[in-house]
Amino acid sequence: MGFTLFSTRINFLIFLLVLSSPCEFIRSPMDFGPLKLTGTTDTASLDFGRISFRSPFALFKPQSAEDIALLLSFIYTSSFSKLTVAAKGAGHSINGQAQALNGIVVEMDSLPSSIKIHKDEEKGSYVDVSGGTLWIELLEKTLKEGLAPRSWTDYLYLSVGGTLSNAGISGQTFKYGPQISNVLQLDVVTGTGKLVTCSPSESSELFYAALGGLGQFGIITKARILLQESPKIVKWVRTFYEDFGQFIKDQEFLVVSMDGKVDYVEGFIVLNKESLQSSFTAFPANLGTIVPQLYQNETSSKVYYCIEFAIYDQSHKGVKLDQVVKEISKDMNYLPTQLYSVEVSYLEFLNRVKVEEVNLRKVGMWDVTHPWLNMFVPFNGITQFKDLLLETISSSPFQGPILIYPIKRDKWNSDASAVLPESGGKEEKNLVYAVGMLRSANPNTCTKKCLNEFLQQNLQITTKATTDLGGKQYLPHYTDEEQWKLHFGGKWERFLARKSEFDPLHLLAPGQSIFKRTQKNPASKQHH
Repeated sequence: MGFTLFSTRINFLIFLLVLSSPCEFIRSPMDFGPLKLTGTTDTASLDFGRISFRSPFALFKPQSAEDIALLLSFIYTSSFSKLTVAAKGAGHSINGQAQALNGIVVEMDSLPSSIKIHKDEEKGSYVDVSGGTLWIELLEKTLKEGLAPRSWTDYLYLSVGGTLSNAGISGQTFKYGPQISNVLQLDVVTGTGKLVTCSPSESSELFYAALGGLGQFGIITKARILLQESPKIVKWVRTFYEDFGQFIKDQEFLVVSMDGKVDYVEGFIVLNKESLQSSFTAFPANLGTIVPQLYQNETSSKVYYCIEFAIYDQSHKGVKLDQVVKEISKDMNYLPTQLYSVEVSYLEFLNRVKVEEVNLRKVGMWDVTHPWLNMFVPFNGITQFKDLLLETISSSPFQGPILIYPIKRDKWNSDASAVLPESGGKEEKNLVYAVGMLRSANPNTCTKKCLNEFLQQNLQITTKATTDLGGKQYLPHYTDEEQWKLHFGGKWERFLARKSEFDPLHLLAPGQSIFKRTQKNPASKQHH
């Protein structure tokens, strides 16, 4: 239990008085004498992963970016040396990254949602959106103007500030780069309490630090995002393979040779019949024949692979979608007769995971533990990674999709904080693979021992993939500085310098476990 603080000026001033008094609120958070502040912080000690539980001292519900700046400025200049602050968007972290043990969690969804669209035919259209806004809200608003952002995540019920603090990837990443490559400007509150408008040309070091910066340098309160004309119809296609090499070859064909025609590419590892059936929950096509064709008997344990690609409506170019699919598929080598396609609206396609969420909620499999693992794997090591993955998890039950698809290295800005595997030199193609092992732990069958086994498998895969293949975690989770140093590699020194400049007391994002809170504040001397 803790208390919830709303950002009215009176409440805020009371809160500052409480913090500046010598009360031991970490040991006794409800002991405020006559103030009797009450409320609950339960929601901030829980996230989508349901693996880590850290209770904050308080929740902060700001009504403006200035409120967040006031909070951080006060903590930075005060003599209080233990308090930390974490920004929480939609709460979809996996390992407690948005939690703050005995600190303050800033509920970003309390900021008034602001979406302002600017149309400019010469320079390009863009939208200014508040950091706590969900991507689904942004999509619905921009579609009314015939516009949409170019790059997405698979799941749209995530906050803008949250995904930009990581990278934001999906099947469009090979073509348009991650979401952080489609940002024109940010408003960021630094760890010193400064509210800064930054861009590639103005306060650029903070701009690039915040993009993919895991919340370490500031809290993103507003973003200016590039827009393009939104398509009306999407041709959504899936093809199947029994040979991994051919599966990879066709994925590379789509993202390298067909990138002018294909707009989205992802892939799946289909472990078994149940995996096959669940992977088609959101795919509204007639699939009556696929299960008996691929799994002719109940005991079959053969692994298959599926490519999912999409072509956006190109009617304004005089090109028919069916013709494009026919032209592309003739050069692919999927299993005979195993091509399935359907036409849906752009909104239906982008919001496809919502269908899966609804179905999982019906069977009690949404609000469960999610021991997920996401990685970037170098092009030259993807087959070895697949072998490692299947060797590690084959003996255990697996519920959830396994994603694997290529992205292009040159669509990422190296100045941003986000980390990709280091380049293997001229002999390596301009490709990196994104892999997502999105496992769910069934509460009816998975005990604490079972969950620990899953987490141990993740650790085993991560360690070998990082050490032997040069892989990097996406949505990384490490527990000590040495591990983080290895993760950032050549970017570590710049990461340290940025931290020293924008959050010198290490107030921000303690749940990432990168830095420990600095105990002494030189700025506080002026107050004594």
